[in-house]
Amino acid sequence: MQRPYFIPYTSGIGVEKKIIDFKYYSGFTPIQKMKTIESFHNEIIKNDYNIKVLEISTKSNIDLGQKLSAFNLKSETINKKIPFTVETAFQSSKVFENGGPYIDLLYKNSKQAKTDERLKTSGKLISFRFLNKDYPIEPKTLFYDWLYINVLEKNKELHKELFQYNCFTDIEFNPAKSINCQAHAVALFISMKKNNIDFGKIKDIDYFKKIIYGETLFT
Repeated sequence: MQRPYFIPYTSGIGVEKKIIDFKYYSGFTPIQKMKTIESFHNEIIKNDYNIKVLEISTKSNIDLGQKLSAFNLKSETINKKIPFTVETAFQSSKVFENGGPYIDLLYKNSKQAKTDERLKTSGKLISFRFLNKDYPIEPKTLFYDWLYINVLEKNKELHKELFQYNCFTDIEFNPAKSINCQAHAVALFISMKKNNIDFGKIKDIDYFKKIIYGETLFT
């Protein structure tokens, strides 16, 4: 199997993506997933013993990695203090040519939000609308990264442990099928922190876009 892993840049804002081959253990049991993740990480470490890898998903064998999953990472609405996850916020923000946004998804659990049938039957995705504000679908990962990083910034109790890692994976992310990746978003967050970005300003997505896609972006 081939999957990407992500390393944050520290001198300049950006993320290095690398692809690696590793042994895949078939099956859906937690043990099989753990064996696959271990195989994935072992191959990464073979190339650089200084790398410390963290799996970002509900399948992670590290509690921090599970907490950082978009299914689990939480914030709340400003006025009504209603809790939501990155996943429910993202899915409930999608505007399609034939429907949406389906705001009710914000208040469901992450799995229900991601698998809601309306997301598949409403036509082409045309924009995002989150908390009554409109956001573009281009660049393709802009809104997801902005949303995830803003939520992660609020979860400051996770930051100290997170900074012990310098490489991030998501075993569930298949670039042939998906665009957005929580491991990439975490790596980008680390890069921004290392470069002393003013996180008070990134609530403005235009500022965020300028920082991420400006002249300092590494590809």
